[in-house]
Amino acid sequence: MAKLQITLVRSLIGRNEKQRATVAAFGLKKIRQSVVLNDSPAIRGMVNSVSHLIKVEEV
Repeated sequence: MAKLQITLVRSLIGRNEKQRATVAAFGLKKIRQSVVLNDSPAIRGMVNSVSHLIKVEEV
């Protein structure tokens, strides 16, 4: 199964609550913090909703 490394690259200041909640669901709190998650349609949908705030790489 493919894995995705997701890194927060932009600040959450001034973002709406839905975007903040999505980033928090990834487990990200600080800029440049990364997590590795399994690739799934649900995760891909979350990535698309906050793609302007994160960087995604396949691992």
